[in-house]
Amino acid sequence: MARRTEDRLEQLRQLRSSNPSDIESVLRKALAERSNLVVAEAAKIAKETKCRALIPDLLAALNRLFDDPGKTDPRCWGKTAILGTLTAFDYTESAPFLRAAAHVQMEPVYGGQEDTAVHLRANAKLALVQCEDLTRSEILRHLVDALADPSDTVRIEAVRALEQMNGEESPLVLRLKAHSGDKRPAVMGQVFDALMVLERHRAVPFVQQFLNSKDAEIRDEAALSLGASRLPAATEVLVRAWKETRSRDFGGVLLRALSSSREEAAFEFLLDLVRNGLTRDSAAALEALALHSDSPEIQARIEQARKCRLTEE
Repeated sequence: MARRTEDRLEQLRQLRSSNPSDIESVLRKALAERSNLVVAEAAKIAKETKCRALIPDLLAALNRLFDDPGKTDPRCWGKTAILGTLTAFDYTESAPFLRAAAHVQMEPVYGGQEDTAVHLRANAKLALVQCEDLTRSEILRHLVDALADPSDTVRIEAVRALEQMNGEESPLVLRLKAHSGDKRPAVMGQVFDALMVLERHRAVPFVQQFLNSKDAEIRDEAALSLGASRLPAATEVLVRAWKETRSRDFGGVLLRALSSSREEAAFEFLLDLVRNGLTRDSAAALEALALHSDSPEIQARIEQARKCRLTEE
């Protein structure tokens, strides 16, 4: 059986290079097969070849894989691939996405069980934003619920979806999420990033307060989000925080955040540290500026700053 499945997968992969005239019928047949791996491969090729005529077949295959899913679609590979294709086709009816967004699939793993539907739910939550048969308030309700999902992957995609929703409600929900916290710093970082995109300058003082968090990882996430915003006000906050911190580790994070901002004032501050800072600060600034190793212009400025330091020494 495994050999036969591998042969079918190889036949499907060859479609990418041969692109036969009957590719639609070949993929339609593959979507109806029992192997979830074959279905997943067919769905991916349908997306790549923009075979929108296969939407009914994709929906039929998706419904079939929800029946006794542990057996028909172990690891959710088929359902996840189909959902990705429907999303890429800008499918706007919510039914398949809502079903996937609520799906939990526990499967045995060494030492217990694991939910294999995490990525399926995460992708489904993000896809709700494009559904035209749901009201804005309905979508927001689903996304707020997703912020409490056990999986950090789902929570991150819920934050990204809220960012795409824009409007007045999303920043308010995200501010509340930031205040309530999350066990995963990466989720908090996504919240900070989204707020910086949605609120721009208004978000700077809000995110700034998390630079004082007792959790070092959340503190780091706040700094990196401020840097990624590329706002002059954020640069001022980061410079001030660097001057006030007594932590060398956090100081290094702040310098990296400044470097990633690509803001001119941030570059000038870092280059001044290279030229005139204490030896350890100069070295830390150089390490932060290493982010731009692919920029000849920035490298030239760094080299000039180093020469100035050597001349003064």
